[in-house]
Amino acid sequence: MGFPSPAQDFVENRLNPHDMCTTENSRILETSDGYAVIDPVIKLSPGEVLLILSDGHTQFARLQGKALITSDGEAIEGEALEGVEVMGKVSYFIRRVQGDDGCPVM
Repeated sequence: MGFPSPAQDFVENRLNPHDMCTTENSRILETSDGYAVIDPVIKLSPGEVLLILSDGHTQFARLQGKALITSDGEAIEGEALEGVEVMGKVSYFIRRVQGDDGCPVM
C-alpha cells in the first residue's frame, strides 16, 4: 500500500473566479468571453453597465441618460423601459485568455 505522499500537503485548489472575485452580495455570470461579476444596484448612475432582463432574455446594457443602450447598439427608452428589469450592475468583466495563435500566454 505504501504511505501518503508528503507533496499532498502542498497541493492547492484550482483557481476559481467565484472564490477570487465575489463578495457576499455579488454573483458571477459566465459569458461567451469569460465572466461578469454582478453586484446589486441601489442607485443607477450614468455610464454604468447593467445586466437587464428584457423580453425574457438577459443582456448587458449601458445606462445613457434615460435610455439603456444594449451591446448591439439598440436603444431601449420610453415605454419600452417598463418591461425591463435591472438584475444588477457589472462591477467588472474577466476575459478569457485564448492561446489559439500558438503564442504562450502568462
